[in-house]
Amino acid sequence: MRIFLVIVGLIAMVLGLAGVILPLLPTTPFLLLAGVCFARSSERFHDWLISTKVYQAYVLEFQKRRGFTLKQKFRVLLSLYIIVGFSIWMVDHPYIRLGLLVMVICQTVVLLGWVRTLPDER
Repeated sequence: MRIFLVIVGLIAMVLGLAGVILPLLPTTPFLLLAGVCFARSSERFHDWLISTKVYQAYVLEFQKRRGFTLKQKFRVLLSLYIIVGFSIWMVDHPYIRLGLLVMVICQTVVLLGWVRTLPDER
């Protein structure tokens, strides 16, 4: 079981790191999954994961505070809209365009509707 959890954790970590670059791929859920898998299978991998800057930037704050500020939400959405909008403009296939549009709408609904909005830190 430990080997299975390490493999799932490594796959989730790679997907989470790819999510930093690819806006369509979420970062935080994959890094959370990797953290859970590593916590149950390998202390060494878990300690390494939580010490990375990517984990600390994307997961630690969300894990501690259970949400994002409105400014953080708008920053995420702005980068998502720019990159996906460019992709929609560049792709010539209508079904792919529709899929990208549906994905953006879903991500917007989840971020604005389900993720808690925290007060601004001042």
